Amino acid sequence: MKKIGYTTGVFDLFHIGHLNILKRAKLECDYLIVGITTDELSKSAKNKEPVIPFQERMEIVEAIKFVDEVVPQVNYDKGEAWNNLKFDKMFVGDDWKGTDKWNQIEADFKKFNVEICYFSYTSHTSSTKLRNVLDKICSAK
Repeated sequence: MKKIGYTTGVFDLFHIGHLNILKRAKLECDYLIVGITTDELSKSAKNKEPVIPFQERMEIVEAIKFVDEVVPQVNYDKGEAWNNLKFDKMFVGDDWKGTDKWNQIEADFKKFNVEICYFSYTSHTSSTKLRNVLDKICSAK
């Protein structure tokens, strides 16, 4: 039986950390679905407007050989995502491990036999660091 994996992210300013997450996730499943956070959700939840437009971020992630399917992430309701996609494993950053929110998500998903896999982030790079460098360059002009 084929194992379906699911992860989400903004994937703005695509970098090696993003690639590492997708590569590691694909090693854990047969079919990897990636939810790309919409511009609207990013703005409302993180108060950040992505640098790369949503459609372009979808195309970038879709072109990665480890990714089998790309879907829009229009909200953070993981139960709704599971109802639509029926994944067996969900991949998330380890900074969420042990939080009340993710402890509850783990408990909720146990009844569906969905495994939550936590991955460590690539510490030397992030979209936030890249955005800060770009802001400094742009403000210096």
